Amino acid sequence: MDAPDSIELCENTEDVVRVLQRTIEEGRRPIIRSGGHCYEDFAVNNPGGSIVDLSLLPSSHAPHAGASYQISAGRCLGDIYLDLFKRFNVTIPGGSCPTVGAGGHISGGGYGLLSRLHGLTVDCLTGVDIVTVDEKGKAGLRRVDKTSSADLFRACRGAGGGNFGVITGFLFDELPPPPTEVAMGGLSFNWAETTETRFVDIVMRFGEYWQTRGRDEDTWGLFAILDLVHSAAGRFGLSLQFCNTDGTCRDLSIVNEFLDRFQDCDPLPEHISVPGGRIGPQNSAAQRPCPGAHPLNRLPWLDVTVEGGGGRRSRAKYKSTYMKENFTAAEVKCIYKHLKRSVPGAKMGRPVLAVDSYGGAVNRPALVGQTSIPQRTSIMKLQFQAYWTDAQEDEGHLEWMRDFYTDLYSGENVPSRYAGTPYPEKHYDGCYINYPDQDMLGYPFWPQLYYGDGDLYAFLQNVKQRYDPHNIFHHAMSIRPKQN
Repeated sequence: MDAPDSIELCENTEDVVRVLQRTIEEGRRPIIRSGGHCYEDFAVNNPGGSIVDLSLLPSSHAPHAGASYQISAGRCLGDIYLDLFKRFNVTIPGGSCPTVGAGGHISGGGYGLLSRLHGLTVDCLTGVDIVTVDEKGKAGLRRVDKTSSADLFRACRGAGGGNFGVITGFLFDELPPPPTEVAMGGLSFNWAETTETRFVDIVMRFGEYWQTRGRDEDTWGLFAILDLVHSAAGRFGLSLQFCNTDGTCRDLSIVNEFLDRFQDCDPLPEHISVPGGRIGPQNSAAQRPCPGAHPLNRLPWLDVTVEGGGGRRSRAKYKSTYMKENFTAAEVKCIYKHLKRSVPGAKMGRPVLAVDSYGGAVNRPALVGQTSIPQRTSIMKLQFQAYWTDAQEDEGHLEWMRDFYTDLYSGENVPSRYAGTPYPEKHYDGCYINYPDQDMLGYPFWPQLYYGDGDLYAFLQNVKQRYDPHNIFHHAMSIRPKQN
């Protein structure tokens, strides 16, 4: 990884235009950094180039130029949640890591714990401020929406960051109110007592819920994550956050119904807080135990959201999958095999396959044509994660991850021509662009993994040609210009 020649800190949109123009005239490549929270090297690897850093742009949450709310691309999610809550008592259905920057998160179709209830961040978006570069090499700010440069606006609603220009702000006419409170809980299972048969049972019960009961609108306030941690960690489990559709926790019957299905799977008895800290704070003075059959804590929504999740680790690798259907028994057996497998030269224990609930309000068919997110029929989203600190363990962890992923997607649900990938067909719906994975570049059909097996990618290429004709904005997995 090679460092850039300069990092340009921009305090307003005029700075962005000026910095971008100078960088282009000097023949250097600009790359964009909002939060700098990228799973690949798209925001830092730029030898001889310039990083356009947006972290100092003003928050701009007040009403602005016809829009009710404006969010700076350089703001982190934790600050956004706090500001929107205090100023307007609204929120965005964004992610659970407060240090993620809005620029990449929103433009890539970011999701979070309220997405089953309210949809994706881009589903609420009504306008974008973006600096583009025209055919003459002139940088300029433009505002795009459904009536002005509608094609670019759609592309900014999910195609991912760093493709068409420098997004400086996101505009919203309406945003949902946050819940007044949420219920949190979870279950843990002991790896030492978990046979392959029991593991298959637990995972398939989780998936079956989202394929059946989880489609019903009264369950959309329930978001759960099944953290399938490597067996070296000693235990794995699930965590959940819930509110009723009215934003309260007055009726917890849906949560109890969900947890009931795992009671004969022998969960560990002492559990009350979430198993891995994946959702919200582990301890809070504001939490209140909920009476009922299962140990649950009730907390103010803001406490959970601002304090929850995240953290920086020195070395990591990620992969992703959208799933349209429940796991098959063969898939879960494959997962079990790799979570029990060790690799020489790598200390296992931190790798995890996180299975997130999905669907609900996300799966509104009309939004396929309005956004650049084609995955609107998925019920779960998977994130393969490995973390380590010693560079000498790179090879071992990457080998484990790649073997796991290739093996899982070479079974009966994957046609031979797409082996090694969750190609979008009946069972899978490809991968998530906000979890970029450069390994996928080894497949000639990699754009279809992220943008669907339809005409969306061709549409995005046309947008690229129109608004970034010189391919100023590019990285390893950016939208490719059309070949003449």
